Amino acid sequence: MRNGQPTRILLADDHALVRRGVRLILDREPDFRVVAEAADGAEAVARARDVDVDLAVLDVAMPRLTGLQAAREMSRRSPGLRILMLSMYDNDQYFFEALRAGASGYVLKSVADRDLVAACRAAVRDEPFIYPDAYTSLMREYVQRAARGERLPDSVLTGRESEVVKLIAEGCSSRQIAALLVISVKTVERHRANVLQKLGMRDRTQLTRYAIRTGLIEP
Repeated sequence: MRNGQPTRILLADDHALVRRGVRLILDREPDFRVVAEAADGAEAVARARDVDVDLAVLDVAMPRLTGLQAAREMSRRSPGLRILMLSMYDNDQYFFEALRAGASGYVLKSVADRDLVAACRAAVRDEPFIYPDAYTSLMREYVQRAARGERLPDSVLTGRESEVVKLIAEGCSSRQIAALLVISVKTVERHRANVLQKLGMRDRTQLTRYAIRTGLIEP
């Protein structure tokens, strides 16, 4: 609790059944209260802006904006908001992307009944939560990079480019993307051209495969 009040939680997942299950886990705890839900990343960002929340629990893979993209936007707008990523993917890339996006923890859906409450409480205390199986990968990655004097690499694409790729892969036209992101059609086309050049690709089909491979959309 914060100041004797339950932690106010925003829960975002595009599967209503998953949201219901996660909410049941959280609502059993007297120090938590789910005050808002969202079915995609863009809705989650909007809800975080309109409702007072202390903690956002975001699914990694969601329509319109992924959980990672939503986390980046929330972190930028509300630096004090705590964020946890909820994922079905036991994947180093997603784990490190979550940390870069501003999340303080990464919880696997398969063990949410075991880990989620502890992860939420750690986030409220401003402490990181790392699911047990990730410790080995995390330590190996950082030790190896530190030994070489390296840092974790930035994503190949910028945050805005990733948003454009995601929407292209979901079948949106340039005009629709421009409306969703509140940018011009010309800017959308420029982002698309830059992405194709960066990735060495030619068309929407290749971009869609890239979006699936990197978790921007689900197959």
